[in-house]
Amino acid sequence: MASEVKSTSDVKRALEAKGLDPSGLSRIGSRPSLVEYIQQLWQRRHFIWYDARHRASTQHSRMRLGNVWLVLRPLVDVSFYYVIFGLVLGAGGDMENFAAFLLIGILLFRSTSTSIGGGAGVLRANKSMIKAFTFPRASIPIAAVLQASMTAVFTMVVMCFAIIVLPPHEVPAWTWPLIVPIFLIQAVLNLGLMFITARIGFHLPDMANILGVFSRFLMYGSGVMFPITQFVHDPTVLTLVELNPLFQIIGMMRTVLIDGQVPEARSWLIVGCWAVGVLVAGFVFFWRAEESYGRELG
Repeated sequence: MASEVKSTSDVKRALEAKGLDPSGLSRIGSRPSLVEYIQQLWQRRHFIWYDARHRASTQHSRMRLGNVWLVLRPLVDVSFYYVIFGLVLGAGGDMENFAAFLLIGILLFRSTSTSIGGGAGVLRANKSMIKAFTFPRASIPIAAVLQASMTAVFTMVVMCFAIIVLPPHEVPAWTWPLIVPIFLIQAVLNLGLMFITARIGFHLPDMANILGVFSRFLMYGSGVMFPITQFVHDPTVLTLVELNPLFQIIGMMRTVLIDGQVPEARSWLIVGCWAVGVLVAGFVFFWRAEESYGRELG
């Protein structure tokens, strides 16, 4: 790095000696200021949107069933977990609509776990573009989360339809439109998590395996497949669980769709703080390593 800075200074002095103004020059691949970085991302917003939309429409193009897997995969997973946790283990207890409980938990958890696990390899998966073009590398995680969100919109519609069709047939309530802000909050949280895992996974490829273990731990700690409050009674553990943003997001969605009620203000506060905090911290964390992404792939 020192030699690069020195050479840049030498070039500027040489230009000044020839009567030229080097003030507008900067070293190729250098990290811009945070404000400039955000401005560059905004200038490329159309490219990010197009890239995400294209990837979302072609992600299953090589499979015979194509986008049918967007519906088939979650239904197969829910059926499997329903047999294990609902029929065999009786984890639903006296819950009237355990199928809807399970469906909501699995779909929302998959959205976040995909961002955690996918972020670890998202930069190396796009190494050809990183090596060929100069652009803010944060565009890649943003496009990936946008792609996942576009897919999730479709699965959310399927989820609502399924809990209406499956016994005991939930009836749409006036609270159902609240799934939109909950969905957006989770998308913001997912983006922040992907910024973090993208940088870590780029420098430490083995981290993908550790993140897989973390995702499984998060699944059981978020009440995805069973109501945690029926099995955990320690106040300290329950407090820690309630501070888990994914636990709150899943619970809020169940409250809106199954109970037909508005989630508590405390839940909105917890997930809002987590989403904004993780996004800001993750973005800054990712931006600070901007120079290394192209250099290490060179």
